[in-house]
Amino acid sequence: MRSLRAVFNHRRNFLNISNRFSSSSTLFNKTEDHGALRSMLRTFVKREVEPQAMSHNRSETFNLPLFQKMGTLSNDGLGILGLTVSEEYGGTALDASAVAIAHEELSSSDPAFCLSYLAHSVLFVNNLNINGNHEQKLRWLPGACEGSLIGGMCMSEPNAGTDVLNMSTSAKHDKGNNTFVLNGTKMWITNGTVDGKETGDVFLVYAKTGEKRTDITQFVVEKNTPGFTLGQKIEDKCGMRASMTAELVFEDVVIPKENIVGEINHATLCMMRNLEIERIALASMSLGIARRCVEDMISYSKSRKAFGEELHGFGQIKSFIADSYADYMAGRSYVYNVANNLDLSTHGNGVDADGVKLYCGRMAKNVADRAIQTMGGYGYVGEYVVERLWRDSKLLEIGGGTNESHHKNMVRDLKKIDELE
Repeated sequence: MRSLRAVFNHRRNFLNISNRFSSSSTLFNKTEDHGALRSMLRTFVKREVEPQAMSHNRSETFNLPLFQKMGTLSNDGLGILGLTVSEEYGGTALDASAVAIAHEELSSSDPAFCLSYLAHSVLFVNNLNINGNHEQKLRWLPGACEGSLIGGMCMSEPNAGTDVLNMSTSAKHDKGNNTFVLNGTKMWITNGTVDGKETGDVFLVYAKTGEKRTDITQFVVEKNTPGFTLGQKIEDKCGMRASMTAELVFEDVVIPKENIVGEINHATLCMMRNLEIERIALASMSLGIARRCVEDMISYSKSRKAFGEELHGFGQIKSFIADSYADYMAGRSYVYNVANNLDLSTHGNGVDADGVKLYCGRMAKNVADRAIQTMGGYGYVGEYVVERLWRDSKLLEIGGGTNESHHKNMVRDLKKIDELE
């Protein structure tokens, strides 16, 4: 298995790029490896992600071949599908800061493509890497890191979203066979299908296994397991159209004990751990959206003239651009400050994990709205990217925790504090 440095150096040579971000440590690139990752991804996005973004948005299809280029199936693969996984299991052994960089860069062009990456690399791969045992990691992580397996996570249900502990999906213990029998339906599952016909390859599924509200256990369920089927592909979404979303159905699915991740009835800990890095990743997606909108606003305002003057000469346009840049940089500083200090193996960073997503989700939508307003009619049509980014941004106020849930969580924890640092 190639080392992190070998992957980065090979990719840099393949793309014939220099590393303009790794010369010194900064808040946004804390080590040379982080700078190399950003440089590699920025070039990859411009050359390979950007040209396909609009067409897959319009067709509501997932670009599997491009997704697999982020693994290690080919010699020119990026090697970032297992960004936080140790090399022993096929990963590149980076951290929360690298997660933030990857999601910011990918979302600057195609947030939907990035959302599929998040579901795979954070919700499945990182979750299993942190909470699984050695045998489970050896079984599923190498394929997920190389890109031959596409993974996801099943938590939300038709009647249990924010109130996730109210889930009705259950797994009953069959003592005679020492297995669990899983029944229920999961909804809004990213990567639930990649082709609209069959389920994705492998999922971490949360289910009730006891009488108490918190008696939840996490299981691995693989494609083609008897009783596990695709309910429906969710069509005609407001945004994130190039990321496949599905309903998944479990009918008497037999789960062997080897597929139990973590302790029985104690998966809420797995859930809370992974929610923190998920929310940092989602906040970083907002950063990518905001940055691209600011860049496009600046570019458009220099090329467009009104009343004989370039657009950026008008006070209101100046306000749109300046406020958007300041909002973006405030969010960016907040995200990387939190990410740079996050230990993926622990939990207890909920206030700021909620905080970065709350702030950045709203910020990105506002910046995208200003970008449309700056461009007028051109901003309102699909030919200009900001229209798609505006639609994509709305999910980031809903998925991974609604704004309202962040308010609840943050105040619950903040009321325990008498004085802020």
